Amino acid sequence: MAKKEAEKEVKRDAAASAGSGGFNLSQFLKGTQEELGKVVWPTRQQLISESAAVILMVSLSATLIYFIDQFFGWASGQVF
Repeated sequence: MAKKEAEKEVKRDAAASAGSGGFNLSQFLKGTQEELGKVVWPTRQQLISESAAVILMVSLSATLIYFIDQFFGWASGQVF
C-alpha cells in the first residue's frame, strides 16, 4: 500500500515539475535512484551461464548462416 502511495507521490511531483515547464535535476536523480533500486541484478553464476548460452547460440546461428551461404554460392555456380 505504501509503495503505491510513494509511486503516486512521484507521479504527482513529476506532473508538478512538468507543469512548471522546467527540468528538475534533483527529481530526476531521485526517480533514477528509485528505479535502480527495483532492478533485480543477476548472480555471478547466472551471468556466466546466460552469457555462455548467448555466445553459443550466436556462434551456432553464424555457423548455420555461413553454411547456407556457401551452399547457395555453390548452387548458383552450378546453375550459372
